[in-house]
Amino acid sequence: MFCFAMRNLIAFFRRFRIFLFFALCQGIAISTYFTYLSYPRSQYLTTASNVTGQLWKYQNDVTKHFQLAFNNRKLQYENIQLRRKLPASFIPVYGNVVKIDDTIQHQQYEYIPAVVINSTVNKRNNYFTLDKGKIGGIKKGMGVFSNNGIVGIIHNVSDHYAVVKSVLTEDINIDVMVEKNGVYGLLKWNGKNAKIGSISSISNDLPLKKWSKIITRGGSGIFPRGIPVGKIKSIGTVEGKPLWDVEIYYSEDYRKLQNVYIIKNLLLEEQKKIESQVPVDEEEE
Repeated sequence: MFCFAMRNLIAFFRRFRIFLFFALCQGIAISTYFTYLSYPRSQYLTTASNVTGQLWKYQNDVTKHFQLAFNNRKLQYENIQLRRKLPASFIPVYGNVVKIDDTIQHQQYEYIPAVVINSTVNKRNNYFTLDKGKIGGIKKGMGVFSNNGIVGIIHNVSDHYAVVKSVLTEDINIDVMVEKNGVYGLLKWNGKNAKIGSISSISNDLPLKKWSKIITRGGSGIFPRGIPVGKIKSIGTVEGKPLWDVEIYYSEDYRKLQNVYIIKNLLLEEQKKIESQVPVDEEEE
């Protein structure tokens, strides 16, 4: 068997000896050409680098696509760590009195990352479904926001999922304010445009300016103060009432929303308890 293979190999070399000799000489010539002449060598190296670089780019694009979800979640957790250090997430303790552990503030807000897995924006009342539920510490009534702005309030919760009543609903009624002068009102939506909301209950003797930034007021305890809501688009008057008719551009594009944060107010129960002790006016009974 071995002798037969050797005879075939020798026959192959005899048959193609001229071509093989030519290929060997061509290889030696090309190698000498690129080795001793600088311009062809540089052109060869440049071309090789470009090809290699393009291959690496394709590989990186493919890898980046499959790692996108992981990277987004990683960024969410990094943002949470940064938000925990913001002043809005803390509450002062006893004015200027320094406690034994050298802190004068308590953590008030914690943040839980979540992903929008289902949503609507073209109905009169729109809801978003999140991939976190009771097992993840989510409860009804918690606020939800994104990196760009306010999103809504948790409406219903199961073990693994939560449904958010978004700002694109009829009766959302979130307390908001103008950042610069503190004028406040209630966030509304008329059901027409997912990019545009409105603010009600602002007296028309209060000063307002177009393009003023609108943020959360934080009065209800659902949202901390300062989360972006949008900017004033137009200011008009309400017919027959001493109120401003204010339209705003939302700071978030809810048609593209994916990653959000759920707010947990550690002091909300305390706030509700003390507010429930406020005497009710006879007219309200």
